[in-house]
Amino acid sequence: MSTPPRALGYIRVSTTEQADSGLGLEAQLLAIRTTAELRGWHLVDIVTDAGISGTRAKRPGLDTAKARMKAGEADLLVVAKLDRLSRSLLDGADLMATAKAQGWALVDISSSLDMSTPQGRMVAGMLLSAAQYESEMNGARTREAMANLSEEVRDRMRNGGRPRALAAETEARIRALRAEGLSLRKIAETLTAEGVSTAAGGRWWPATVRQVLEREPAAA
Repeated sequence: MSTPPRALGYIRVSTTEQADSGLGLEAQLLAIRTTAELRGWHLVDIVTDAGISGTRAKRPGLDTAKARMKAGEADLLVVAKLDRLSRSLLDGADLMATAKAQGWALVDISSSLDMSTPQGRMVAGMLLSAAQYESEMNGARTREAMANLSEEVRDRMRNGGRPRALAAETEARIRALRAEGLSLRKIAETLTAEGVSTAAGGRWWPATVRQVLEREPAAA
């Protein structure tokens, strides 16, 4: 009787994917366990990277998985979907080359690819290219959305969404500078040059100065 292949599972979810049930850790875990049982694999262990982007080549869980594969602890490194392993074409290709050189196999459950063959590696490369493109587009959309937010909103996001109180003396200074006839931009530049922080600790912008001037003066 032949010895069943030994499988080491790898699951990953990034911070932005935490709420997506289709990419959740539990769903990936179930997919790997179910497949291992159906195919008669001996599931050695499952290694996890939680809250880490697939664009990062260095990940604690993935580094551990690669070290264990190199040590010969398993024959298959199994993922529920290829983009869980990587969202970088270069890093994914490097991992496939490592697997070939060390004599173990990568298995993507969702596509049933045999990445030990040239054809399988070619298709995997196409899937990794698509994953990298999606990741880069998501990043571009996020940067565009952030660029359209006011400085106050960005400051609040950096502070966990909570507004902070502005020091009374800073507010008084702003009103005094405005009374002297300085423009919003000049006031912002003056406060920044003097090292005065906004309520959230960021730099001053004309819009930030306007927001201070438009609200009720702080009680004396």
